[in-house]
Amino acid sequence: MTKSIILLSGGLDSLVSLGLTKNIYDVRLALTFDYGQKSAKQEIAASAKLCEYYHLEQRVIKLDFLQEITHTSLCSNSEVPTGNDLDDPVMSAKNVWVPNRNGLFLNIAGSYADSEDYDYIIIGANKEEAETFSDNTTEFIDRVNKEFEYSTQKHPKVLAPLLNFDKNDIVRQALENAMPLEYVRSCYQCGEKHCGVCESCMRLKNALLYNNDKRYLKELFLK
Repeated sequence: MTKSIILLSGGLDSLVSLGLTKNIYDVRLALTFDYGQKSAKQEIAASAKLCEYYHLEQRVIKLDFLQEITHTSLCSNSEVPTGNDLDDPVMSAKNVWVPNRNGLFLNIAGSYADSEDYDYIIIGANKEEAETFSDNTTEFIDRVNKEFEYSTQKHPKVLAPLLNFDKNDIVRQALENAMPLEYVRSCYQCGEKHCGVCESCMRLKNALLYNNDKRYLKELFLK
């Protein structure tokens, strides 16, 4: 019998990854990371709601050192990329890059898997973000899996069910499978609702518009 861990930020990608794999891979544990990001409080709360909805155990892991060594706009006073920055995705990606974030998160999950006998680790890496973030690519996932053959005794396998999906596809999966999008937190900012103008908000908003969804546009975003 297999069991799995998921990296759960509370955002769109982690929600849909969870919804697609919960029963197939028996996802039991969610790891949520606080690395000093502006939206940490909101992400943790969103993830907690998703864990309650899907009946998962949640563990919140603080990584203060990561905030100390990065100058990313996600963790500093500098402005986060807005929807206008989607025209220059490479520069936008540089603006929000957190050093070795996915590599670190997966290795921490690998430690849990090795210690507590988990078979799989689920991550929300996807095709759209793979265009500018190398740690969302198939090559990256393959390299981590190869690493775990040497760095663990359990040899957990990393799965990324959204690798062939862009945001439009991901939102469609959420809608078609009645996943609780009302709990999602994808905004870079720390307001009560999604700001609607940061890059992450714009990706979600555009995908909702593409899928002709009005309910969540009203529910998630500031007017």
